[in-house]
Amino acid sequence: MKKTFAILAVAAVTTFTASFALAQELPTAEETLKEIEATLGVVPTHFKAYPKSAVAGAWAITKGLDFGEGTTVLEPKVKSLINLAVAAQIPCRYCIWLESKMARDRGASDEEIAEAVALAGYVRHWSAVLNGLQIDLETFKAEFGGE
Repeated sequence: MKKTFAILAVAAVTTFTASFALAQELPTAEETLKEIEATLGVVPTHFKAYPKSAVAGAWAITKGLDFGEGTTVLEPKVKSLINLAVAAQIPCRYCIWLESKMARDRGASDEEIAEAVALAGYVRHWSAVLNGLQIDLETFKAEFGGE
């Protein structure tokens, strides 16, 4: 228990420190909204409604992970399929709509979209079974050749 708490505390401090350092380098809210409009052609309402003190960070994460073509390792279509699979499990109707559109815009077929959503359901199913039945994690790992 103490080890878990210590790991969580270190992770929280590291995340806070990294976030604070990043925040020092971010543009103003007004500059951020202009950049969003230049990138997307519109400033979506959810960015306008976001707290001014945090919108630059929210955009930096969005831009870096989802639009960071050439700087991230996943292809844009794959990112959208992952995003859609997660959105389907949350579930978030806004995210499902947008990520389905983005996946299609990025070249995903209806079959690929269906498979991504089905895979999300498949993982959720087994997660419910494994966690609900409290299957021993170490035994599970050993059964699949883990340490």
